[in-house]
Amino acid sequence: MDLARVGWLVTVFVCLITVAILVFQGYFGYAAVTLAVAAAAAINLA
Repeated sequence: MDLARVGWLVTVFVCLITVAILVFQGYFGYAAVTLAVAAAAAINLA
């Protein structure tokens, strides 16, 4: 696995953790935006 792929994978995981925290705190709009960022980063893993 190359370094670029690891970087995108870390980005996706950090975004998903952030989404969980934001939803728990009640910030659903910010969570949706962060989820969209995670999806965009996940596209680079394909």
